[in-house]
Amino acid sequence: MALITASSSGNDPEREPLLGAQLPDDSSSDVSKNYASVDVRAATLVDQDETETSLEDVPEHKRQLGLLSAASLIFNRVIGTGIFATPSVILRSSGSVGLSLIMWLLGATVALCGTAVYIELGTGLPRNGGEKNYLEFIYQRPKLLITCIYAMYAVLTGWQAASCSVFGEYTLHAIDPSKPPSPIAPRLASVACITVALLLHGTMLKAGLRIQNTLGLFKLVVLIGIAFSGLASLLQVKGFRLENPPRNYEWDKMWEGSLKGGANAFVTGLFNVIWCFIGYSNANYALAEIRDPVRTIKRAAPLAMLSVTLVYILVNVAYLAVVDKEEIIGSGRIVAALHFGKLWGVNAERAVSVIVAMSTLGNILATLFTHGRVVQELGREGVLPFSSFFASSKPFNAPFAGLMEQWLVTSAIVLLVPPGDAYLFMLNVSSYPLALINMFVSGGLVFIHLPDAWLPVRLRALRSSYDWHPPFKAWKIVTLFFFLSNIFLVAVPLVPPARGFRVYDALPYWLHVLVAWCISFLGVAYWYVWCVWLPRRGGYVLVRDWVRDDDGTPRRVVRKVKVT
Repeated sequence: MALITASSSGNDPEREPLLGAQLPDDSSSDVSKNYASVDVRAATLVDQDETETSLEDVPEHKRQLGLLSAASLIFNRVIGTGIFATPSVILRSSGSVGLSLIMWLLGATVALCGTAVYIELGTGLPRNGGEKNYLEFIYQRPKLLITCIYAMYAVLTGWQAASCSVFGEYTLHAIDPSKPPSPIAPRLASVACITVALLLHGTMLKAGLRIQNTLGLFKLVVLIGIAFSGLASLLQVKGFRLENPPRNYEWDKMWEGSLKGGANAFVTGLFNVIWCFIGYSNANYALAEIRDPVRTIKRAAPLAMLSVTLVYILVNVAYLAVVDKEEIIGSGRIVAALHFGKLWGVNAERAVSVIVAMSTLGNILATLFTHGRVVQELGREGVLPFSSFFASSKPFNAPFAGLMEQWLVTSAIVLLVPPGDAYLFMLNVSSYPLALINMFVSGGLVFIHLPDAWLPVRLRALRSSYDWHPPFKAWKIVTLFFFLSNIFLVAVPLVPPARGFRVYDALPYWLHVLVAWCISFLGVAYWYVWCVWLPRRGGYVLVRDWVRDDDGTPRRVVRKVKVT
């Protein structure tokens, strides 16, 4: 590992104590300290401008992902279980066929605005880490507070839990479509799925990526097949005709039951739609591993998301062309299997269940690939306890510890959440924190883009200090809409549902909101203990240093410096 050093006056703002205690003058010292599996030596750091530039100075051999792989990361993350599993939940929440289709269009609009926002952020800060980098850039004081809060979300949210649950259900449905499985069987199948994903990405990185990319192409073919089969049924093409086709598209039937669950039910459904589009920022987690990241992300993200939007709308039209509204509402997570069962019988239903399970596996692989690296980056910076463990890429040149942490949390959620509410609760626990994160990220970007005339003099200096000039800028109205939509998604779930409508069967409607805010407060508590209480008791301050690993990759670490 090489040091990042240069002549400096010793006043580098990055080397100031993180919480204001006086740092001893050791700019000429050569004190070394083991931290996060590397030898970090106290040394004068480069100037801030040079430091910012060095962050993107990643060795070329580390950049292995091109346009196709970047688009596949997004496509695989977005298309997983949602389009196969949530239409019944969305239709129940909206109350009508027409309103459910409007909700899909609203969700697509929010997702495309979010895509533009994250392209701007990714081109401005082309580094690994995604939202962590953007939150740290925008909310710089108190130092490390936003990092600790984000770390709790990264570590404690089972991002793959809902997808694993659907994999288990579809796998068992493929084995025997005529008999419902025992309550424990889908859970065990779900844990087996996340275990396979862990072993692939943790011990066979190249094989895991090949399988992941193949499944991405496979699921695109599957969705196009569903879309065209539904359109063929609507047009009464031979081989796709139904004896008793549903009446979902008759005008009086389309709007029957709209908003019968109230505002809370509508937002619950909208959460489910938005969850189906989650993943537009997935390539941002691995920008340091993408060739020509600025140019690539500007092409890969729109390509992937516009394709997803078109396919999603066509697939929903196809479902409603073949399966009656009431059957979809009562179908749980197997609406895609019902679609093919209606057209070609139970054997086709079984085959489609296998296809959907494999598609879900692709989503799980893409999610685990990126979030395991987020945990590793938090370990490499010394933010997490046992940082040396999480920072390591040994012995398989992959972040096995970060992947294993995600495996452990996901498995625990899958096994512990009550069966009747398991899927929806896991989905909402994943969606609500993302709405919170997106609200703060887009809110900060709105502030950066505000004209001087709209700001008091005191805030103008703060805004100008960001010096934000990314190669791509989203339209201000797009950023504002994304910000307001996330405020809506954060606030409305606190409104009680209409009488007679239940978000969950056995859990209170506000539980996923409580869990998300508890994770935030846990992050604040962790920050206070790690950055305030322990340094006061131990007589040291925390300082962020820049280092360069043996492979040439620059990064930041947090180290302790004794106060004399």
